Amino acid sequence: MANDYLTVTALTQYLKRKFDVDPYLNKVYLTGEMSNFRLRKNAHQYFSIKDDHAKISAIMFRSAFERIKFEPEEGMKVLVTGRISLYEQTGNYQIYIDHMEPDGVGQFYQAYEQLKKKLSAEGLFSAPKQLIPKFPKRIAVVTSPSGAVIRDIITTTRRRYPIAQIVLFPAIVQGNDAADDIVKQINRINEMGDFDTMIVGRGGGSIEDLWPFNEERLARAIFDSRVPVISSVGHETDTTIADLVADMRAATPTAAAELAVPVLSEVIANVLKDRARLMSVVQNRIAYEQQRVNKLKGSYIFQQPERLYQGYSQNVDLLTDRAVRAMKARLDGINHRTSLTHQRLVAQNPVTIVKQGQQRVNEMKARQLRAMQVLTANKQRTFEETVSRLDALSPLRTMTRGYSYLTEEGKVIQSAAQLATNQTVTLHLVDGQAEATINKVTIEKGEQ
Repeated sequence: MANDYLTVTALTQYLKRKFDVDPYLNKVYLTGEMSNFRLRKNAHQYFSIKDDHAKISAIMFRSAFERIKFEPEEGMKVLVTGRISLYEQTGNYQIYIDHMEPDGVGQFYQAYEQLKKKLSAEGLFSAPKQLIPKFPKRIAVVTSPSGAVIRDIITTTRRRYPIAQIVLFPAIVQGNDAADDIVKQINRINEMGDFDTMIVGRGGGSIEDLWPFNEERLARAIFDSRVPVISSVGHETDTTIADLVADMRAATPTAAAELAVPVLSEVIANVLKDRARLMSVVQNRIAYEQQRVNKLKGSYIFQQPERLYQGYSQNVDLLTDRAVRAMKARLDGINHRTSLTHQRLVAQNPVTIVKQGQQRVNEMKARQLRAMQVLTANKQRTFEETVSRLDALSPLRTMTRGYSYLTEEGKVIQSAAQLATNQTVTLHLVDGQAEATINKVTIEKGEQ
């Protein structure tokens, strides 16, 4: 009977409830390889977990995926924890993953290696480092206010270089909120802009304790800092991402303070030594210059200064004689050329040349006048003949003999066939127009 049959929805809901109430499926631990994985940013992740003989669909919601410390990849072998349930719309069972970590390698180490590889490829480790100021005035320290780090830094700095000012920027150095808090203090120091050096650090601990210093956002904040950064995280054997991107790494907080400041007594001793060396150099230079002055004072230039310009006076006399001779020779040449030119001018008599030219001009003017008169008479005669021929061909001249023409609405009537009885036409005469009505139309034989 029809009531004995289940709907697909009812069967699927029944099976789903079986999955959900089964205590063995409420928390399942699986190991396998990730398959069909494609990273979706800021979204839920859908993929499969498989081994050599079977495969199960998997989903990891965004909130759970954001808590993992490494970056999953296709084919990676993982350990996952979650619950098994049925997806009603497709009827497929799948695992809803709450936690995931690499199989065989700890998730912190895996995340550390992945981030280290990524930042190294971007050049954050190999980029040129900022120089640590040799004589800092103000040093910013980002660390826990209650730890031994700040005490070691203050003690070492006061012992070595007491004129430097130490300013603590307290921060959380362990836990999920530590990285954000340290980044905030680094940005605050850069915004203030009046610090020479920055020390970022904490004491030793496990990789989990030191993990905030392996976070990407903290590494980028240190790299982008305009204030040179000395990193002092953990023990000498611990190397974090922060150590790799910092401008200088110190093995311990005491070493960080030693790298940040010089020894004041050594600085003073070096200054005194340099002062003595400078005084010695200056005194030697003064003595050398004094010897040069004494040598110059004994020179003939100061003893007999007239000898300095005797040679110049002789050169002036020689050059003056040479200039006079050159000028005389040039004037003689000009006078000679002037005499020759005068002789040529006298021989050619410019008055006669002008008169001959004037006569030729008068003759040319007379010939030009006669030619213009002949040309004008010919043009006049041609014009009158052309006017006479045009007048003979003018229709107005014909109309003066009694001829006229008819038009209707501006169109010329050329044949009687275009006329009709009682048709009104315009009669055009030589001196005006007249309206006429056709009373009779006679078409001569042979006309069409």
